Amino acid sequence: MSGAWTDFRRMRDMLGLSGWRVAVSIGWGVLALGSGLGLAGLAAWLIARAWEMPPVLDLSVAVVAVRALGISRGLCRYLERLATHDVALRAMTTARTGVYAALARADIWTPRSRIDAESAGAQDDPTRLRRGDLLTRIVDDIDDLGAVVVRAVVPIAVAVVLSVAAVAVLAVVSVSAAVILALALAVAGIFAPWLSARAAREAELAVRADRAEFTAAAMTVLDHAPELRVAGRLDPALGTAAAASRRAVQAEDRAAAHSAWAAAATPISIGVSVLGALLIGIVLYGGAGVARLPAGSLQSVSPGAITPMALAVLMLLPLSAFEAVGVLPAAAQALTRGRAALRRITSAEEAKDVRTQQDGLQELPALPAGRRIAVLGPSGAGKTTLLMAWAGLFDTPRPGVTFFAEDTHLFGTTVLENLRVARGDVTEDEARAALHAVGAGDWLDSLPEGLHTDLIGGAAAVSGGQRRRILLARALLSPARVLLLDEPTEHLEADTGAHLLRALLDDTSGLVAPDRTVVVVTHQLPPDHRADTVVHVAPDGRIAIHPTITRLTSDFAPRENTLPTGGSTR
Repeated sequence: MSGAWTDFRRMRDMLGLSGWRVAVSIGWGVLALGSGLGLAGLAAWLIARAWEMPPVLDLSVAVVAVRALGISRGLCRYLERLATHDVALRAMTTARTGVYAALARADIWTPRSRIDAESAGAQDDPTRLRRGDLLTRIVDDIDDLGAVVVRAVVPIAVAVVLSVAAVAVLAVVSVSAAVILALALAVAGIFAPWLSARAAREAELAVRADRAEFTAAAMTVLDHAPELRVAGRLDPALGTAAAASRRAVQAEDRAAAHSAWAAAATPISIGVSVLGALLIGIVLYGGAGVARLPAGSLQSVSPGAITPMALAVLMLLPLSAFEAVGVLPAAAQALTRGRAALRRITSAEEAKDVRTQQDGLQELPALPAGRRIAVLGPSGAGKTTLLMAWAGLFDTPRPGVTFFAEDTHLFGTTVLENLRVARGDVTEDEARAALHAVGAGDWLDSLPEGLHTDLIGGAAAVSGGQRRRILLARALLSPARVLLLDEPTEHLEADTGAHLLRALLDDTSGLVAPDRTVVVVTHQLPPDHRADTVVHVAPDGRIAIHPTITRLTSDFAPRENTLPTGGSTR
């Protein structure tokens, strides 16, 4: 119980829940279901009272009240939905913003070149998250946290209030019936949710690894299908993803048994409560002794008897009382999923003992002096890891230093919003100027809505060259004083890429402000570059720093297997 309360407090803090907004949502929910509860009791009384054929004026107040309750139920339900979803959407926005910021600071990035070597156990190590894991964490886990407000917090609070009210009202008519109702509500509102939560927990534990493995494997296939096919590893990769998916489905099926019993507990409780109320009502009403009056009406004459109106209320009130607790099994599942999502998110944010991923780099030096720095070396030597180390992604992130990976994500939104990922206040003029500066002006002018064109599917909507230009424009617009660029000219034509590299490595070109530091990882350094420093990463991980030495360019060219660059990359 203490663990659940601790998780709830952490969840509240992460979501930034507003106490008064939650209270308003609960209040509207109580009024909505309270209207239904009052409607059931008052309608039962009205039907039984009308059977006695009293003067019509005696029923006028009850008739108006029934209509008012019927209207207020729908109105309050609508207002409760508005209030609850307002709280949930605000909370999800807060949580997603916080998680983005935490992931930007956290030491959890892993180069894609090392995914295969580290696939075993990666889903359990918050310092080795893969792109599929990050996608799950940013999207699904935040959604699960937001659902806790709508499907758990508010329904549970409303159910508690309405259950107590229903038992109290029924106790006025019959204490025995109230006790039976209380027990039935406890079964439907406590035992059934507990069983449902257990099923959700079993499903979570059983499915988590397989579902995460499937997501990661699927992302690997989507990102590297051509390379995997050339290497003859595409079919095994597809088989791995398919096997993980099958295991997840089988685990979900096994966990469904408890969910079925939890779902059955509520209707069984309703039946027991109604049957118990019926038997008690028959005993109280039939055993009271009744007399037939001249008008043909039926009136109880014994002090221990109940009236026909009370009997009707005794019968119908329990049916309405279960409306509040009927959603609690689903609430328990939502709460269980939310707690699991919270643990996954916080495990990434709070990871402190980070493995230093050096890939054979014997000693990572500090960022060398110079405003323009080029990093060269054969594939797999550890150039990307070196940039990540300089950014502080393996220990303490350094303020003002930003690492732009070659596979940085493009979102399925407008071109402008993709650029605003780097800085939220980027204006249209700044965005347009940055795209023109990196050679994407013609492409931008060809778009039907310019900067406001949606990139449907994110990176799938553009070519490799266009993607690199967008990412480079995003880097130029960032407020960072040090830009660490990983292969910014990959997928560009040779002449175009060389021209862009010269501009990036020349502090007088105007492409990047001269007071900012630019570090570029590249395979093809132009011979007439103006870099202050060239860093050579050898195949064995050794690092050599050469200030103002350009002759190294020819030493590395033969070691690279470059792709043809004759085709257009627009």
